Amino acid sequence: MARTVPSALAITGAVMSMTIPAQAAATTVSPPVASRRIIYPAARLPSLRLPNGERQTVRSLLDVQQPMRFGSYVWDDRGVPPGPVWMRVDLGLQTISVFRAGHEIGSAVILYGADRKPTPPGVYPILARARHHRSNLYDAPMPYMLRLTGDGIAIHASNVRARAATHGCIGVPPEFARLLFAQARRGDRVAIVGVPQA
Repeated sequence: MARTVPSALAITGAVMSMTIPAQAAATTVSPPVASRRIIYPAARLPSLRLPNGERQTVRSLLDVQQPMRFGSYVWDDRGVPPGPVWMRVDLGLQTISVFRAGHEIGSAVILYGADRKPTPPGVYPILARARHHRSNLYDAPMPYMLRLTGDGIAIHASNVRARAATHGCIGVPPEFARLLFAQARRGDRVAIVGVPQA
């Protein structure tokens, strides 16, 4: 199934849709998904609402035409200027989007916290970074770790597969984690959008 851009993203001024991975999707790791870019006119730039009520302007999005499955991702920062980096994690769509200077440069299918240890919605600055980290709580490797909270919630490389979950962290494919780690700095913000209530 192709990734399109969702109205669920709550983008103001643009119609967007996104297809998310079905639980029955393949669990093998896929190579990066090919993409093109949707560029918005400067006079009509849409914005994304963050959980704290702020808005972030979007200048362009990756236009992914191929299926995104567990373990796949897209990363394309060609032609994107330097600028502030921020991330949007959508637990309902099970995706992460990485923005630089208002342009989406990466997107991936994620794992997130199970019912007993959910991933908390909100807006968090990156508190710490570590290329090689091991969880003190679970004695598990957390490569390319970007810590978001004092109690251990982080974005890190993980074996992203169907029917898997984390202990509250956001798990991303290893190569995506490496690319993200190279972009992200302490203080960059991560907006985590919760699962919509039924």
